[in-house]
Amino acid sequence: MTTRPTTSSTVRSASVCGGPQLGAVLVVAVAAFSCVVAACAWASDSTTSQAESFAKRIDIGGGRMMYIECDGSGSPTVLLISGTDTASDLWHAADQKGPTVYDEIQKTTRVCAYDRPGAPHLDQTFSRSDPVPQPTSPQQGVDDLVALLKAADVPGPYVLAAHSFSGTIARVFAGEHPDEVKGIVFVDVLTPELRGQMTPEEWKIWKRINARPAKALAAYPDLERQNFDETLDQTAAATALKPMPVVVLTASDKFIDVVPKLIQAGELPSDTPADFGAVVDRANSAAQNELAALVPGAVHVTDTHSGHNIMIDNAQVVIQAIRMVVDAVRAGQTSIKG
Repeated sequence: MTTRPTTSSTVRSASVCGGPQLGAVLVVAVAAFSCVVAACAWASDSTTSQAESFAKRIDIGGGRMMYIECDGSGSPTVLLISGTDTASDLWHAADQKGPTVYDEIQKTTRVCAYDRPGAPHLDQTFSRSDPVPQPTSPQQGVDDLVALLKAADVPGPYVLAAHSFSGTIARVFAGEHPDEVKGIVFVDVLTPELRGQMTPEEWKIWKRINARPAKALAAYPDLERQNFDETLDQTAAATALKPMPVVVLTASDKFIDVVPKLIQAGELPSDTPADFGAVVDRANSAAQNELAALVPGAVHVTDTHSGHNIMIDNAQVVIQAIRMVVDAVRAGQTSIKG
């Protein structure tokens, strides 16, 4: 269960979570986000980073087109991967106050964002990428991303900034392409560790309240959705992350007080246990700590002053995290903390 984008829609309001995100990440505050990594100059090279700006649909083969946008120059290229229910505009929302992640990151390196099939925009328009059969999976997401990057001529090395469900895509992608993925920023992501922190009955409830409601599917039949167990099974089976600069960002908002209000508002099923927010908070606290422990020297930031969509609620935290990882990669470091 998660909070939703600041712009609501028929598709999004039909479910409280918009995908495998309810309680994707909530952790007790850890250290303040004050670590700064000294940046070193890394000249842009046409073989590693294309300077052309573009925003277009591209043929990825098999009769399919996908939308991608890229700006800026320099290496590594930052790939912004949106969560379920959100497309590329999540990283530069039109009505967002203050700086956006996409616009700020392009000032210092190459950055790209894209629409996954079935991912609606904040203004309620549908994905600009051709639809695919649903449900989808992390492996399908990786296969699409690889095809898209090749067709769009977006070479590595890459730093991944993955939000919510796409944290599973990032882990599978990094496991399959360890020489290309040099760093990751996990932004309030879904993890198989979450399932491991719940009892079978709690996990059953989580899946039920995160399932796509009929109203959402009626509004957008091609809406992206997942088989949650398949999603987490694939992620858990992925090759372990190699040592690399990693930052884990966790939403600081809690669900313990929110869930009863969502039940009362009809945004959660009426038979949802009123105390399920506490279950989510507990499970995520442990799960996100486990995620951060997967990579030596990872930085775990919990004092984000944000709900699930940290890139909108407090974009500067995400911008700083990405720059920290990019700087560490450029410095040849294999961790943030050294």
